[in-house]
Amino acid sequence: MKKPMAITLGDAAGIGPEIIAKAFRDAPEVTQGCFVVGDVATMRRAIQVISTGQIALPVALIESPAEALSMPPRCLPVLQVGALAAPVPIGQLSACAGRLAAECVVWAAQAALRGEVAAVVTAPLHKEALALAGAPHSSYPGHTEMLQALAAAHWKKPLADMPVRMMLANDELRVVLVSIHVSLRDAIEAVTFDNVLQTLRIIHESLGAILGRVPRIGVAGLNPHAGESGLFGREEVDVIAPAIDAARAQGMQVSGPFAPDTVFMRARAKDGKSGEFDVVVAMYHDQGLIPVKYLGVEKGVNVTLGLPLVRTSPDHGTAFDIAGTGRADASSMIAAIRLARQLCGMPEDR
Repeated sequence: MKKPMAITLGDAAGIGPEIIAKAFRDAPEVTQGCFVVGDVATMRRAIQVISTGQIALPVALIESPAEALSMPPRCLPVLQVGALAAPVPIGQLSACAGRLAAECVVWAAQAALRGEVAAVVTAPLHKEALALAGAPHSSYPGHTEMLQALAAAHWKKPLADMPVRMMLANDELRVVLVSIHVSLRDAIEAVTFDNVLQTLRIIHESLGAILGRVPRIGVAGLNPHAGESGLFGREEVDVIAPAIDAARAQGMQVSGPFAPDTVFMRARAKDGKSGEFDVVVAMYHDQGLIPVKYLGVEKGVNVTLGLPLVRTSPDHGTAFDIAGTGRADASSMIAAIRLARQLCGMPEDR
């Protein structure tokens, strides 16, 4: 590893610190060269929560990302960002936790944009806590929008000139969303020719770079049965199909629009065989996330496409209800770190 990878703390009241600690304990070949952007006391508490008394997991306070590269396996380097008088109460909504989570993301993203870290893996934050944190953090619905704004500001571009999309991926299915964290009413309004075509372009470029070839893109319709030629809505006829035609004319391999209740099954990789498509474009948040999460939240990874940095994240939330119990599954966090390494061309340490 030539550069370290940053893992942000997430909401200190949720399971983020616990799954980070479990990742360092259980998958040292994946976490070697990584460090946590966060709070030392919170990480020490998380280690106590998951401790079985079998494997020691010391915390090392570091002052620069480069120090993480020389840390031994199962040592957890933490770069302190901000300060908490004491760890926040576990499982409770807190403006303080929301503010710290946001500050960690800002620090890691800016370090990545400066070229100091190879990638950013974000532990879950709580959107209500982020809203309570106050300006400027409260203006972002989630990680994706925050990272988009930080990247645009770094490159001195208007936000519209830094379009991004959310891709959810596991071993069986990849889904990219046309819209992200907006109401369903607003999501329907976001199904425009420009937004659909822009989504296809971002997938073609970003996923194509990941796969090393032109991706096969399947597009879900918005309406039941993909509108049945206009009987159940005209978005497929007037908006989605023309965007697909324009994408094909630009050399993209795109098919659809297909009935939303079957297209995900057609794309699913199963029994060692690849699906019909490399990725499915979903028209709104839940249309795409339900099939991915049904296949297993513990396997899912969130990837932000279109950013000038590598960012992955576990495909689940803060889970306040089980925070502090030690029951949180770190599989999705480990998968997110592993995928970030792959996207950076970094082998795992064996």
